[in-house]
Amino acid sequence: MSGLGRLEKRVMDLVVVMLLFVPASVLMAIIAAAIKLDSRGPVIYSAERIGRGGKPFMMFKFRSMVVGAEEQKDAVRHLNEVEGPIFKVRDDPRVTRVGHFIRRLSLDELPQLFNILNGDMSLVGPRPPLAEEVADYLPWQMKRLSVIGGLTGLWQVSGRSDLDFDELCELDIYYIDNWSLAMDFRILLKTIPAALSARGAY
Repeated sequence: MSGLGRLEKRVMDLVVVMLLFVPASVLMAIIAAAIKLDSRGPVIYSAERIGRGGKPFMMFKFRSMVVGAEEQKDAVRHLNEVEGPIFKVRDDPRVTRVGHFIRRLSLDELPQLFNILNGDMSLVGPRPPLAEEVADYLPWQMKRLSVIGGLTGLWQVSGRSDLDFDELCELDIYYIDNWSLAMDFRILLKTIPAALSARGAY
């Protein structure tokens, strides 16, 4: 992506996030209250992710699991349903009642609007991975880290967790090689119906 392309993408990110900020803030306040009433623990969960060029940053999400879920990961690792360096479980026992709902509609990702404002993420791009996932990447899969990660992306509107990891990477690399503002707009327009359908979301 050229310097001009990165600038255009950044401007689009800021404009869209500012337009969404008021309605998104109301929705986030409702979700935060529901999480607090449903289970003990913080409303926001933050975890280190790997961004463009391998640079780590803290990514924000609404907490959708019980407190201590990371410590329980090894106990449920055998339930993983996705091949490759990624962990996805359809009926993860660590997920709370509210967590099931917000994950199905991808509402747990809304706090990442602050990551976008901070410049760590973009509206559209490959999903930022965990460091332990990147450690198991094949050389060709590293290309996912050549651009800023996104809140949504081509794979989210093409099947989400129903895709295996190689298919996910191929879609991300296609996006990187063929990026345009028009493609970003198309992906954003497809994201809402994809989220509402909850297909492949868990």
